[in-house]
Amino acid sequence: MAHIHPPKHELFDVAAGTNTDPKGQVRVVDEYREEPYGLYMARPVVGHPRIAYLESWLLPELGIRANDFWHHEGDPREWDTYVDIVTVTRDGDRWHTVDHYLDLGLRTGEGVEVLDIDELTAAMLAGLIDGPTAEAALATTFTAVDGIAAHGHDLTAWLTSTGITPAWRRR
Repeated sequence: MAHIHPPKHELFDVAAGTNTDPKGQVRVVDEYREEPYGLYMARPVVGHPRIAYLESWLLPELGIRANDFWHHEGDPREWDTYVDIVTVTRDGDRWHTVDHYLDLGLRTGEGVEVLDIDELTAAMLAGLIDGPTAEAALATTFTAVDGIAAHGHDLTAWLTSTGITPAWRRR
């Protein structure tokens, strides 16, 4: 049985140089970079047993947040990149995401896995997400999976084909 929780909200405050996570923890950001297609963020991850650093691209037109988690030395990476299905909105220097439960785990050149379908279903049954929003999340997921698969299971290749040129610190 999936853990039932309300949609996760996150704030990215470019002017303040902070990221407020879904639990309300305010984190200092090392870098924000705004591009016509979205917002890049890089910051340390404090107190996580496996993850030391996070890079993310918020891509409103695609309805995704693409993440590269840097693991602590010796901790194996399960995914090369991890994609959250989200709604991204912007109010001046403040960007907001609402997570719609579905995620994609990507192994570049190998495959992409759709994750947390059980969470989306449980949230819908509990009335935490409405039908049209769940349908839009599924459509976004299918579009992303199709695009990634069509480009050799390479997220960056797919994004580049859409006119998005994400630059990552680690790549």
